Amino acid sequence: MCSQKRRQSTVKAALRRAALIYLACFVAAVQAHDFWIEPESFRPAVNQKVPVRLYVGMDFKGDSAPYIPERFERYIFVGPEGEKPVAGVPGDDPAGAVTPTAPGRYIIGLHTQPAEVSFDTAEEFEKYLIKEGLERQLALHNQRKKLFKTVHETYFRCAKSLLVSGKPGETVGDKVLGFPLELVAETDPYRSQRLRLRLLYQGQPLDGALLIAFNKTEPLTKLKARTDKAGRAEFDLPQRGIWLVTSVHMIPAPLLSGYDWKSLWASLTFERP
Repeated sequence: MCSQKRRQSTVKAALRRAALIYLACFVAAVQAHDFWIEPESFRPAVNQKVPVRLYVGMDFKGDSAPYIPERFERYIFVGPEGEKPVAGVPGDDPAGAVTPTAPGRYIIGLHTQPAEVSFDTAEEFEKYLIKEGLERQLALHNQRKKLFKTVHETYFRCAKSLLVSGKPGETVGDKVLGFPLELVAETDPYRSQRLRLRLLYQGQPLDGALLIAFNKTEPLTKLKARTDKAGRAEFDLPQRGIWLVTSVHMIPAPLLSGYDWKSLWASLTFERP
């Protein structure tokens, strides 16, 4: 009995440590901006187990976050045989693993629970808006400035990763998962250098949003495009290898929520052969 209690205590302590690491990573993620899913292989063999890491950082450099299901709103693996949860052990890093069971195209998707961050000054927040291409929020921010200058923000992550296993058919590998903010590849990056994306907010096209794409081998070279009224933007991907596309959308937080702003961060990873 004592041995069992000690084991339970050890497991609980490990989960607490993992949760603290997770929260620290996600707070750092707002300051470091990028959050992305990076499987061990983007083109696994059928029935190959693929560990999955969740990264926070900048320019493809960052820390990986552990598997903490309490922080996941949805963490799913979607393929020819439907949708299933990403399996994992709480506290483990990599944050779960997936296994394609048939030839085809697959999606790993994660929608996180809300987290929060504060900016000490309005000027710090304004620099952040400009850096993320959210200039249209500046005027509203200036109208909403408070006597106390600290800016409080709540944020969500909506990340996706596209994989290919075996010899898939002709269909595009991406689909709409229903995330609050979602990047959807309308052309197949595993078959074409030209990538057309659509950005959806609450299922509707988002106009004028900044999309940023960059390759893991040259992460400081950023490709940028704004979405049109249909929520679409296109990139010509000049390099092979792993790519990350990101976008941010920000709206005023509801009154009495305790926050000034609510932001949603979308990302999409894939490997161009």
